[in-house]
Amino acid sequence: MRVAFFYHSAVSDWNHGNAHFLRGVARDLVRRGHDVSIFEPRDGWSRRNLLEQHGLSAAHEFRRAFPELRPIFYDPETLDVEAATDGADLVLVHEWNEPTLVRRIGLCRERSRSFVLLFHDTHHRSVTAPREMRRYDLRHYDGVLAYGAVIRDLYLDRGWTQRAWTWHEAADAGLFRPLLGRERTGDVVWIGNWGDGERSEELQEFLLGPVHDLALTGSIFGVRYPESARRAISIAGLPYRGWVANHRVPELFARHALTVHVPRRPYAEALPGIPTIRPFEALACGIPLISSPWSDSERLFTPGRDYLVAHNGDEMRELMRAVLDDASLARDLAQHGRRTILARHTCAHRVDELLAIARDLGARVEPERATAAERVS
Repeated sequence: MRVAFFYHSAVSDWNHGNAHFLRGVARDLVRRGHDVSIFEPRDGWSRRNLLEQHGLSAAHEFRRAFPELRPIFYDPETLDVEAATDGADLVLVHEWNEPTLVRRIGLCRERSRSFVLLFHDTHHRSVTAPREMRRYDLRHYDGVLAYGAVIRDLYLDRGWTQRAWTWHEAADAGLFRPLLGRERTGDVVWIGNWGDGERSEELQEFLLGPVHDLALTGSIFGVRYPESARRAISIAGLPYRGWVANHRVPELFARHALTVHVPRRPYAEALPGIPTIRPFEALACGIPLISSPWSDSERLFTPGRDYLVAHNGDEMRELMRAVLDDASLARDLAQHGRRTILARHTCAHRVDELLAIARDLGARVEPERATAAERVS
């Protein structure tokens, strides 16, 4: 099967967490023998920031880490959509593309009727910025892949599409795995971007405050941290280390005792059932995870077994201390969380789901011999 992906960026994960899952899906399809083309704008904001701040070495590192992924760079004004989709059986357009391109691909699909066309939404804008989302013309799309049931239902209820499926993110289990034998360099590691002020208070309550009070060691990684946030990190006693390429994250997890998940406010308050990508990757790496509250309404995990939940800063302090002091508790959390990922939440599982949807919509999909569990074992 030939698959064409239109991503904002595969090369850059600078403030672009969706790249993690999108890379994993493409990698799994390539491993299965499918013909995968990835199109990304030459001057997209994520790749532009990555190159401006870290130089060409960051792009070269991507090629070394993901040799099977060879994105095709294009200029939006000159892209030949018909040529890009020629011969494709399945075309997936991610929602960080410009509305003009989304519309052009839809019109191409209407003219040719030769491929299945899906729109992929992995953001909270359907709730927080519905006027922005109404700019996307999905009339000629076969449906929407939404990374949570609540977003799927919004598309259907508002008439933005006639068909939609829940398609959660997941961990690339070939990349995110426990790395044994690493020397411990800190107690807690936080890997995440600032979040446009959508979790600044929560980061203070559930991460920086407890770290300071317990005098823990560790590191903070991520981008777009304002000076006020960097001062708060310094007061907490942790170094701020900036951007880290996502394929290096398993090594960081292996050198720390625990990590923390603090979802952005829209996910905690208005979008139940969507954990975003970081918990999947942390659990896949076998690091104990403690989370601030979010509603796992779709029962992806088992709170208390896969990860611990702290409802306030005091509980976070208690749980951090418990994980650090109780090796049995830390081991049980790490093992249970990883088993859950391998059983249900790998990119291989999501590709199984994608191919089933494409097949139902009439795409030519070769039968698969291996199960998802066999491919990640």
